[in-house]
Amino acid sequence: MKLRIFLFTFLITLALIWLTSRANWSIRGLMAPLSRTALKWSEPAQAHGAGLTAEEQNNIDIYKAARLATVYITSTAVRRDFFYGPVASQSLGSGFLINDAGFILTNFHVISGSSRIQVTLSDQSQYYATALDPDRSDDLALIKIDPKRKLEYLRLGDSDHLQVGQKVLAIGNPFGLEGTLTVGVVSSIGRSIRAERSERLQGMIQTDAAINGGNSGGPLLDSSGNVIGINTAILGQTNIGIGFASPINRAKALLRDYQAGRVTERPKVGISTEYVAGDLAQALDLPRQGGLLVQGVQRGSSEDAAGVRGARQIVDIGNVELGIGGDLITAIDGQPVRREDALVQAIAEKRVGDTIVLTIYRNGRTIKLPVKLLRPPADLG
Repeated sequence: MKLRIFLFTFLITLALIWLTSRANWSIRGLMAPLSRTALKWSEPAQAHGAGLTAEEQNNIDIYKAARLATVYITSTAVRRDFFYGPVASQSLGSGFLINDAGFILTNFHVISGSSRIQVTLSDQSQYYATALDPDRSDDLALIKIDPKRKLEYLRLGDSDHLQVGQKVLAIGNPFGLEGTLTVGVVSSIGRSIRAERSERLQGMIQTDAAINGGNSGGPLLDSSGNVIGINTAILGQTNIGIGFASPINRAKALLRDYQAGRVTERPKVGISTEYVAGDLAQALDLPRQGGLLVQGVQRGSSEDAAGVRGARQIVDIGNVELGIGGDLITAIDGQPVRREDALVQAIAEKRVGDTIVLTIYRNGRTIKLPVKLLRPPADLG
């Protein structure tokens, strides 16, 4: 009897062991395809171009085209040292081709004082350049190389209708790092700054696209790849998100002068203004459509000679001090003032000796005041 019970228990145990092993193999068989499926899910759907947004693709397309037309400029100046005699020093900058014949726009300070200008293209070929037309007052310069082939070049856009917030791209050679792209927005327009040699640069484009030493002279592009500015300066010694570019329409004026065989001599705005309109203008007993309220007039400037009047008293509006009692410029050459940089834009298209007509609201009546544009006084920069 005991033998039968032992054999029965032994057989039951063998059966259980066999059933357990079968179940484990079945679970492993079921898990294997699930594991393979999980591995497949971790792979990208496409190996190339996966996950790019439309904006990223736009940045890439613009860079690929503009990189070919952006150049690296090395200018060499020779100075005399009391102990060592002639000593060569180099400065680095950027520039960009504007046609396939080798004409290049850059900043004046990139090539200023140089005895030799060397241009390196994107394919690393090198050429010596000739300075054709410098414009120190706007920190612009036109130089030329003699290429052995037709070159890629950039289209010049329109800087008169820029909007704060629109995307911009800067390409250049910061710290000698060739072909660097940075992206940002137009932070403000119509800025006035002091350049490296203390010249006053007016109507500048402010951007948060990173600009550093070596970016000077490079293109600032819009989202269509058109040049809307020339990267010129930063606030401080290194990038803190505040950079400035010269509007491209100012460079177009330089090009027109060069084509016409004229010496470039630009007038400057000789007044400080604040743009007022709407409720603020109405509260100041000014026309609601507003305009540029003159704050101060630089002695010896074109506007001073023409009789433009500045503020007579200062009032506090919120946290801002505003000069009142001066002229309100409502139109320039018949065009209504709609932007804070309207006067800078208008004068940028003119030359010394030209005349502009200001429509002015003064003491409750409107007058038209012709202003002959004179050579800027030395202290105006």
